[in-house]
Amino acid sequence: MPLGRRALLAAPALLALPRPAFAQGWPTRPIRLIVPYATGGGTDLLARALAEALRPLLPQPVVVENRAGGAGVIGTEVVARAEPDGHTLMAVVSTHVANRYFLPSLSYDPLRDFTPVAMLSRNTMALVTGTGQPFADLRSMLDHAKRHPGRVGTGSTEALSSFIGQELARRAGVEMPDVQYRSGGQLMNDIVAAHLPVGWTSTASVMPHMQTGRVRVLAVSTATRTPFFPEVASAQEQGIAEFDLAGWVGLYGPAGLPEAVIQRLHGALTQAFADPVLRQRFTAMGIEPDLRPGAGLAEAAQREDRLWAAAAAAGHIRKEQ
Repeated sequence: MPLGRRALLAAPALLALPRPAFAQGWPTRPIRLIVPYATGGGTDLLARALAEALRPLLPQPVVVENRAGGAGVIGTEVVARAEPDGHTLMAVVSTHVANRYFLPSLSYDPLRDFTPVAMLSRNTMALVTGTGQPFADLRSMLDHAKRHPGRVGTGSTEALSSFIGQELARRAGVEMPDVQYRSGGQLMNDIVAAHLPVGWTSTASVMPHMQTGRVRVLAVSTATRTPFFPEVASAQEQGIAEFDLAGWVGLYGPAGLPEAVIQRLHGALTQAFADPVLRQRFTAMGIEPDLRPGAGLAEAAQREDRLWAAAAAAGHIRKEQ
């Protein structure tokens, strides 16, 4: 039946209704939390702990789904294409922003094509080695690398840890090839097995291996020491001037995520992060919680973008061919 004039005039208003109304009933099915990295790394551990903590706070479970590959791009593309209905989210490290400066091309814009929901944690990076290696501190490791140019590979898992490793080598005047891994868990397995001399990874990836007695932390990437390894001096303390690099883990949704969904999500996250059980679990895993709203995550992402743009302009990083 043809629509009357009044119905036609009301149509735009009717089209505007579903999102707020839908958001009030969200979620109506399980929420996919995409982790675009392999299992066992720091982001995966955080996501799984958080999904468990959110279970009693939301009417539907949060299901973690690992979509590793392409330096995080494969899983991130899934979220970029998803409906902005709050049922597909992702947890990514700060190199989500940096990838545009390292990879030859991206099918999405890291800033424009996603909705920042919340900052979840601060990522202090640790330089680790096996106790069987012939060096016990940062200075002796760099001296060893100078005596064996190109033979002391430094492991990394994404753009930030790769940049930190190569920036340390550049400032120290040594040649240390970058050895890339798909996750911190895989990198740590090779450190323990003495297949990899040194590597930069998150404190969360290091913590599960500290009790083995086969892992040593040589330095941390921030200007100040981490509470997880308070006895370990920072690289800056050990003579690498103004060396202060860290990352973060952020929660994003597709572009256009309704504000009502964002607010409800942040309310549940605030409750979860206040739970002493989750905080104790974070401490045990080496995770530094740093919950901030979406605006705080957006600000951090824009700051990262400026940092990487400046590094690219200075020639310190180059896109892969």
